[in-house]
Amino acid sequence: MRLAEFNGGYALYPLDNPRMAGFMDSPDKTNALAERSHGYVWRMRSDSGNATNLDVPDDEQMIANMSVWEVVTSLGNYVFNTIHAKFYEKLPAWFENMTQHHFVMWWVEDDHTPTLDEAMERLAHLQEHDSSDHAFGWNVVDQSAWRRCEIAPE
Repeated sequence: MRLAEFNGGYALYPLDNPRMAGFMDSPDKTNALAERSHGYVWRMRSDSGNATNLDVPDDEQMIANMSVWEVVTSLGNYVFNTIHAKFYEKLPAWFENMTQHHFVMWWVEDDHTPTLDEAMERLAHLQEHDSSDHAFGWNVVDQSAWRRCEIAPE
């Protein structure tokens, strides 16, 4: 089993607005870092190489990313222990404050590539039922484990 993750948000300004430049200049750098990270498997991308121009089902205004990792610790290390963390801290300058879950993780078979439809179903499940075996957030992950062990499905 591997870990799939989906993260979505709504930009405060059109993507070609100069106020979005800091965000729009970052995907190539952060995506390349992800691809070099321990435990990285796959990420959603369009022909342009990133995902900012892909339409999310039933929500064309959402900007999303989705990826697959070997284990939760690998994703956690990438998100919070690399330069990505500084990028993450700046999100309020570029994205609306989300009032409900906008990030979800779930386990997938090793040979499975998740779809946006699947991700939206998992996100809806998390929003309705909170974290479970079907869909979960960081709240159920022992974050101190990122540096000491690998978290894997039972």
